[in-house]
Amino acid sequence: MPLSENEQRILQEIEQQLYDSDPDLAREVSSTTIYRHAGRNLKWAGLGFLAGLVFMVLTVQTLPLAFGGFLVMLGCAVLFERNLRKMGRAGWRQWTESMNAAGVRDYFGTAGQRMRERFTKKDE
Repeated sequence: MPLSENEQRILQEIEQQLYDSDPDLAREVSSTTIYRHAGRNLKWAGLGFLAGLVFMVLTVQTLPLAFGGFLVMLGCAVLFERNLRKMGRAGWRQWTESMNAAGVRDYFGTAGQRMRERFTKKDE
């Protein structure tokens, strides 16, 4: 159901008041989506899964500790699956397209180039 002109005007006034009173919050709210939040959770779940795997392998001699690592892995796998379902197919496509080669390069910066420059011998 579309909003009436009066409701649209009131909504625009509220939005303008938000931008005027707290521009940082308004910018963050406008840029944050469920896809970004779920994508961040996917990254943390993946890291947790790897940490649980490493812990399980390192403590395989002590069975109760290794079982704890397995439980961490299981919890992270469930968290990964739930967030992947939240994203859906469209969200997954948007998230992976944002992490293309340029996105990864922007994310990590030009660390490789700086390292090459640091360790190359300069002829003087």
